[in-house]
Amino acid sequence: MSKIILITGSTDGIGKQTALELAERNNQIIIHGRDEKKCISTLNEIKSKTGNQKIDYVVADFSTIKSIEQMANTISSKYSHLDVLLNNAGVYLRERKTNDRGIELTFMINHLAHFYLTFLLFDLIKESDDGRIINVSSIAHESADFNDDDFMLGKKYSGYTAYANSKLFNLLFTYALHRRLKNSNVKVYALHPGVISTKLLYEGFRITGSPLNIGAETPVYLSTSENVKNQSGNYFIKKKPVKSSRVSYDEGLQEKLWNYSLELLGLNKEEVDQKFRFN
Repeated sequence: MSKIILITGSTDGIGKQTALELAERNNQIIIHGRDEKKCISTLNEIKSKTGNQKIDYVVADFSTIKSIEQMANTISSKYSHLDVLLNNAGVYLRERKTNDRGIELTFMINHLAHFYLTFLLFDLIKESDDGRIINVSSIAHESADFNDDDFMLGKKYSGYTAYANSKLFNLLFTYALHRRLKNSNVKVYALHPGVISTKLLYEGFRITGSPLNIGAETPVYLSTSENVKNQSGNYFIKKKPVKSSRVSYDEGLQEKLWNYSLELLGLNKEEVDQKFRFN
């Protein structure tokens, strides 16, 4: 059955390959990128390669909160439901940069943007009979190093540490969200796609990895497989649930990140808890 699938950061790399493979399966795909020309080019390429004309796009700069809000409004005005939200967009920044609100950009783009987008689109996702939220983490999360009073590395910054921390935050968010949604029809997953030859991998680490189609295997699997319906709240590598780092299961840390994210976004904790409460 055809699904409506939004993939963030899908104009290149693993996101684009995932969009292509899901389009080949006749799903309705919403591409996201920050550059409209790249979005249109990707849309046309996928239509041409797959013959699937059910391809849409949305433009948003994940470094700004307003742009994320505009993106969510655009999608909510066009779609009555969303079957899969695949939170894939990510950056690796060698130098510490902040946005207009003083939020460090690796934290903003890799974690907070997806946290907020999930909140804004949740009413659409829960309208699906098989709603899925999929967060692209990384095995790099095992190298995370931070104090929980300095999530944005204001005291001492390194590009690798900021990236590794953000991938841990993806897992902390996944587990905190799953705990809230375990009695709902919405499933939540995290994954490590593999060490894949992407622009991010080369720019961040100056290495190459496996082909893009390998990186797309687990995102495609989690988006479509009937076999994972009872495996919500798990972290996947090579289409198998595996254990993530010990600290990722720290519920106190999960809640601290959750509340800090709400604070940065100016969201009311009680209102958010009500949205995600399923008894």
